[in-house]
Amino acid sequence: MPTKTLLIVAHAPSVNTKKLSQAAHDGANHPDIDIKVVIKSPQDTQPEDVLAADALLLGTTENLAYMAGLTKDFFDRCYYPVLEKKQGMPFALYIRAGEDGTGTKRAIQTITTGLRWSWIQEALILQGGWQDEFTAQVEELAMTLAAGVEAGIY
Repeated sequence: MPTKTLLIVAHAPSVNTKKLSQAAHDGANHPDIDIKVVIKSPQDTQPEDVLAADALLLGTTENLAYMAGLTKDFFDRCYYPVLEKKQGMPFALYIRAGEDGTGTKRAIQTITTGLRWSWIQEALILQGGWQDEFTAQVEELAMTLAAGVEAGIY
């Protein structure tokens, strides 16, 4: 039985962002990696879900140069309940951004700095028009995070 848990919080309001959340789920559930993977939408994620996780992968869209409102709501509800208990938690982020992505990245960096979460790599910004390789990039990110958590690297 897996002993570590990866929580994927994925905002997926469109067909393409659903492909990204599925890619994250598939990457984290690679057959060679033995961890528990939980995937939830931001609105369904509770502080207890974050407290039960060993790492978190967040996927969001960028709307008006900022994270999706439901992603912000997730942080609003979960920030203080997890603040003292999840410091150092391994964290990764992918952003589906039509134009830029830096506003969302900056905002999430500010929040996760306050939480003292540990970024495993720079944010993955999926910029511009839809490209099929976005799914492979998200799958690789999720696999990297999951493998590192399983191995105790993160």
